[in-house]
Amino acid sequence: MAAHERAQTLRDIPGLVDRFNVVKIKLDRSGGLTEGLAMARAAGQRGLEAMVDNMIGTSLAMAPAFLIGQLCSVVDLDGPALLKSDRAITVQYADGCITCPEALCGYPHEGGLE
Repeated sequence: MAAHERAQTLRDIPGLVDRFNVVKIKLDRSGGLTEGLAMARAAGQRGLEAMVDNMIGTSLAMAPAFLIGQLCSVVDLDGPALLKSDRAITVQYADGCITCPEALCGYPHEGGLE
């Protein structure tokens, strides 16, 4: 069972142990990249899986979530696919993976996330 609305910030993680299996992290709710990274690490330290999810947003909004996704067992970053139009530089989806181009997020990364 995934903790969705109960996983707002890092403070919430200890109370999820023995109640949930997965911590669902949404950067729009948690406060951003730094808090999301801390939440993913804290979940793992307490034996919980981490999942990164998103609100509907552009590819640029997915870039920090993409970083957190590297610490997660589940990645659901399909927000840009639901938009009528996106930014000029976009995340790429292929074979169930998302790839975040260097030009979008400012760092090189090989491969994609499932």
